[in-house]
Amino acid sequence: MTREEKSIAIEELTAQLAGTNIVYVSDISGLNAETTSNLRRACFKAGIKLEVVKNTLLAKAMEASDNDYGDLPSVLTGNSAIFISDIANAPGKIIKDFRKKSAKPVLKGAYINSEIYIGDDQLDALATIKSKEELIGELIGLLQSPAQRVISALQNQFAASEATEETEA
Repeated sequence: MTREEKSIAIEELTAQLAGTNIVYVSDISGLNAETTSNLRRACFKAGIKLEVVKNTLLAKAMEASDNDYGDLPSVLTGNSAIFISDIANAPGKIIKDFRKKSAKPVLKGAYINSEIYIGDDQLDALATIKSKEELIGELIGLLQSPAQRVISALQNQFAASEATEETEA
């Protein structure tokens, strides 16, 4: 790879990192072609971009990015692949699902909305993070609950007052 090609690759990676707040770094080395193809297919269906990257290029892209990746570049050893997503828990769920069949992919680290997670032991926590849509749904449900109780109480009161008026008539 020439210097010019490396420079272009770093610019492309920097642009990809700038366009997202969710990046998982994992090791997918040792996966056979079929499993790798299945992983790529699952990522595509979930709207996740999976890309195998050179560690030095990714480290330079992280350094050039506006985001603060903290200690995440320190996990860039061996073979690395990045999962870029719009949904915080989606890559974690896919990695966890694939781990049911083999020991890989291994989570090296993740950057989610300015938070840094390092190590494979973080996978369970990352897979259970609620998405923005799930949190909004829960919040709406919580806000609707008291209003529904008030409406229900008013309807019961109205029905009771109508019943007493009918019995008096």
